[in-house]
Amino acid sequence: MGSNASVLLVRKPSGTTSFSSLGIIKRTVDRKVGHTGTLDKFAQGLLVVLTGSMTRLNPLFLGLPKRYRATIRFGVETDTLDPTGNVVRKAEPPSLQCIDEMIQRGFLGTIEQEPPVYSAIHVGGRRASELARQGQTVKMESRMVTIHAFTVVSYDGSSLVCDLEVSKGTYVRSIARDLANACGSCGSLTFLERTAVGPFSLDEAVEADDVHGLLESVGHSGELLLRLPETGRFLVPSSDIKMMDNGKVSPALVSLDEKVSPKWGVVYDGEGSLRYVIDCGAGRIVCQIGGKGR
Repeated sequence: MGSNASVLLVRKPSGTTSFSSLGIIKRTVDRKVGHTGTLDKFAQGLLVVLTGSMTRLNPLFLGLPKRYRATIRFGVETDTLDPTGNVVRKAEPPSLQCIDEMIQRGFLGTIEQEPPVYSAIHVGGRRASELARQGQTVKMESRMVTIHAFTVVSYDGSSLVCDLEVSKGTYVRSIARDLANACGSCGSLTFLERTAVGPFSLDEAVEADDVHGLLESVGHSGELLLRLPETGRFLVPSSDIKMMDNGKVSPALVSLDEKVSPKWGVVYDGEGSLRYVIDCGAGRIVCQIGGKGR
């Protein structure tokens, strides 16, 4: 157990909550753990996890788009809009031509979307899903979201496999419901996998129970941070490390790349150890990191 401040790319399996997937990380990497975007229990795929003092870096990840591989089953809708719910509607599945037309008409770009009732969104101070399970009628407020890309992979007459790239706050379950309704049918998800978050890919992720892989990944945190938009690499002179340890950004930081006016700075010492992450515009230290090689 230690202060292993880190950014970890973790593969969440289907059937577990995002919270429970962090258990081994809490026991082996650092007790302080958070993630930058939850996945439904039935879903699987990439979780970007922050540990130790790097849990303060959530704002750096908030606006990143997310990519998914999804399977929409047309003709059957469940109350949860996923395979865990009870069937509430049935209808004839639409043709692929109809699906393609509706995608082009209303499921690309910025759209208005109503989140699922069975979600973690709070309504009146309580989770909407809790209210729905108690039989209460829940009114969900619509929000503006962006679908950057919607690619059909295959369709067998009822199940549509597709790849999506969407903005923060977008519910793929709502896309399944709304696309099916637009086609004069009904539908819900049978499969959902998050394949990427911004510049981070599921292919790079470590299994949530792979202790060795998780501990080894801690050392790559600086490299991952430098992939973020508007993030630059800096060197702090050894004479100013004490100043920064006391919470003041050194005026003598040396830029180590060609990024012009980055918003965030990843600061290394002369030995190549990641020491700090700073908000360049505000001139403040966001987090301090101990140890070497990160």
